[in-house]
Amino acid sequence: MAGIAPCLYAQGNGKRKNVTNARSSTLPADYRSKNFLIHTDLSPTEAKDLLDRLEKMLVIISTYWGSPNRKVIECYVVKDIANWPPGSLHPVGAQSVANGGGVTMGRASYRGKQLIAATAIVYATADRGTPQHEAVHAYCTQNFGRNGPVWYSEGMAEMGHNWKALPKKGQPIAVDCPEYVVRYIKNSAPQSLNTIVNARSMTGDSWQNYSWRWALCHLLATNPNYSARFRPLGLGLLMKKPVSFNKTYGAMAREISFEYLFFLKHFDRGYRCDLCQWDWKTKFRKPNSVRPLSSKIEANQGWQASRVLVEKGKEYQFSTLGEWKTDSEAEPTTAKGTDGGKGVLMGVVLFVNEADEYMLSEAFELGESGRFEAPASGKLFLRGQDVWHELADNSGKVVVKITE
Repeated sequence: MAGIAPCLYAQGNGKRKNVTNARSSTLPADYRSKNFLIHTDLSPTEAKDLLDRLEKMLVIISTYWGSPNRKVIECYVVKDIANWPPGSLHPVGAQSVANGGGVTMGRASYRGKQLIAATAIVYATADRGTPQHEAVHAYCTQNFGRNGPVWYSEGMAEMGHNWKALPKKGQPIAVDCPEYVVRYIKNSAPQSLNTIVNARSMTGDSWQNYSWRWALCHLLATNPNYSARFRPLGLGLLMKKPVSFNKTYGAMAREISFEYLFFLKHFDRGYRCDLCQWDWKTKFRKPNSVRPLSSKIEANQGWQASRVLVEKGKEYQFSTLGEWKTDSEAEPTTAKGTDGGKGVLMGVVLFVNEADEYMLSEAFELGESGRFEAPASGKLFLRGQDVWHELADNSGKVVVKITE
């Protein structure tokens, strides 16, 4: 029998009964659903709502990992620790709850490398999605025997409690983290990929560190440039195979670093990584005065490849054809945009600096037609101006032609 280290979730800031037979909401009672048994001092209505959220989350994570839940997940969910009789909670669980967080305590047994049996029990405060976070750890423990390294374990647990519903087929999940996480990340100096993945970190350190791990996992899980490799990497980590972040993404390190920092700068609730992914495959070349280079720029996507290599200080001529809408109710507009600036064709130049890092020039306005001077030498990318986390309901496209 091998012990599983408990997962601590630090946010910083009896006889079994069913809902209809539950006792007073101030006393712990038991509530069941298909995959969960929760002991809690929540009211019957609150307990049912929590069970519904846990079941929806479990469908999403079990679908993502391709492994149906093996056994009921048992949870102690505490609204007010004063309602719990002395000794009714495991001392480690009681301490975690008293500190405003949670812990998942698990054990697993193996025959060789094969998982034979595993069990996990969750202790969690009822606040801030802690039960959902810890339930992800319990699911991983009972289905895989482990949770993987800290950056993956805690990042995916945060993703789990942020997932509210299954997306439409083929549509990656939009950002739906709490507003305080958005504010914290956007107002903080970003943690580097190396710090997140390779630093000697510990579970339960702080909700701030959990936020960075969530950001990286969300990007890798939902950006098509990286998602195909991320799921096998995660399963390998959960099954203790000889895989690692560096082995999986080493050849893409420069691209991931760029997109990770771009995500941190522009994301908000509703942001779609699939719509904002960068095109690393399209080939670019210099235009000439005889044959223009043409590209189709979609309204519902971020920066898109123009196929044009530009030189700093050089002037280029462009024209556009077509219309687009910046939301489902908006009137169509050309690339000149609306009076408020939405939908205007914008440009930016992607280049590599002396440190061999991808960088962006300042974005500049193009409009419907005319000439522009390149602010840097590199690859020209184009987009229709709109708020980054509101692209999903845009529609239409314009064709852009560029010559010297």
